[in-house]
Amino acid sequence: MGAHFFFIKGKFLKLEPLLEEIRQTAEPVLKSQGMELVDAEYQREARGWVLRVYIDREGGVNIDDCAEVSRELGTLLEVRDLIPNSYILEVSSPGLTRPLKKLEDFQKYRNHLVKIKTFAPVEGRRNFKGKLLGVEGDLVQVEVDGRGYGIPQRSIAKANLEIEF
Repeated sequence: MGAHFFFIKGKFLKLEPLLEEIRQTAEPVLKSQGMELVDAEYQREARGWVLRVYIDREGGVNIDDCAEVSRELGTLLEVRDLIPNSYILEVSSPGLTRPLKKLEDFQKYRNHLVKIKTFAPVEGRRNFKGKLLGVEGDLVQVEVDGRGYGIPQRSIAKANLEIEF
């Protein structure tokens, strides 16, 4: 789990501190509209740098919500000049396979089907797909094929809701 860097205007910059500043800027905008920040990503793609912000609220978000947040957040990011290069801002819902990041997410979506990948093996495995049972302390509890696992949150590389058929 090394630090991620990117190179802009002759300098290497750490990605995580920039994303944290973006999160801190976005959260008050979202909270004022009854929404939450699910995730933020900043990466270089073929068309240039892209900042993706995923938002949600109880009952979901629509295109008008995304457009409004894009206008407000875009203006605020430009005023604060957090990002030292040109970029494309994309605001969207997290979709059906929403990422789970915070312990509150794992508690909120208990009894849903999840897919979890860990940095290192936990009880002999790195991939878990099963029913999310909730949280106990800092352990995410999941049931896979009738067996329960307690996965330390710090060990989770990626976690998403899965579509149930």
